[in-house]
Amino acid sequence: PNRQPASDLPVPQPQLSDFRVRTAFLVLACVVIPGHAQQKPQLAGNYPNKPIRVIVGTAPGGGTDITARAVAQGISERWRHPVVIENRASGIGGVVGMDIAVKATPDGYTLLVTAYSTVVNATVGNQLPYDVRKVLAPVAQFTSQPYALAVTAGLPVATLRELIAYAKAKPGTLNFGSSGTGSIGHLGMVLFNSMVGTEMTHIPYKSTGQALIDLLGGQIQLVLGSVISVMPQTKTGRIRVIAVSSLKRSQLLPELPTIAESGLPGFEFIGWYGLFAPAGTPQPIINALNHEVVQILRQPEIQRQLANDGAEAAAGSPEVFRERIARDIDKAVQLVRDKGIKL
Repeated sequence: PNRQPASDLPVPQPQLSDFRVRTAFLVLACVVIPGHAQQKPQLAGNYPNKPIRVIVGTAPGGGTDITARAVAQGISERWRHPVVIENRASGIGGVVGMDIAVKATPDGYTLLVTAYSTVVNATVGNQLPYDVRKVLAPVAQFTSQPYALAVTAGLPVATLRELIAYAKAKPGTLNFGSSGTGSIGHLGMVLFNSMVGTEMTHIPYKSTGQALIDLLGGQIQLVLGSVISVMPQTKTGRIRVIAVSSLKRSQLLPELPTIAESGLPGFEFIGWYGLFAPAGTPQPIINALNHEVVQILRQPEIQRQLANDGAEAAAGSPEVFRERIARDIDKAVQLVRDKGIKL
């Protein structure tokens, strides 16, 4: 999903932190900051004993890339070892970068940073000739990105319950926009309608920013969009956010209720970035990388940077990340199959 509000929207974009600007286009080498440095892990083969390559399936500067560089720099500094970012933005949804990582030797020297949309859509849409769950080993989830359910100001609802009542009373009259078929904003609203039993029409756009323009103008009535895209536009008074899509209240927007607590228990649809290795990578290497990622994500400076991108740190074990991926894929597969969605 698009992470920047469209340039012609009336509200300026969130200001980037100095840290984010500093890391945005940095090709990482072994930059050592003594305060963060620690001894590298004692693993078989003296790992790591050559540069670690991190494939990122997007162009430099986007949310996936910036987060990947921040974490990679942290590992480089802590281990006093070069970690190099390699952007492979070609291919639909970053699948070329994924394909490179999948085919790499599983020795811990080629890793992949990618997002929910690439992993889930590549699996659900059969974009690759293999099951991502079998050919990639989850290392660590970097982020959890809640989405904001926004309505145009002309819609006479202030809460989720009022929205549900309105949608049921006027079936087929509400239109929701998203950044495209198969996006989180699309599938999340499909799940919403499925759980509520309402009928709304999907209007796909090329970006969340374009959908927000029409939401501001009242041409569509709803958008489930990334926090960083949606929240600045609430200052115009022409849209309002009534709930967020995370299971628990967002640390970024604690005053907003969740969709789950507002009438749809169990509802959750979030984005994430994460680190992967080729399947077959030795577990001690995966565990060592995970340990470093968890420590890096606990740093206040990193958490501030993630907040600037509308995300929260989600440090956890490889097993927890694997379970997250399985749930997300299963949910998307069922929605696509049951609703006949063509990706």
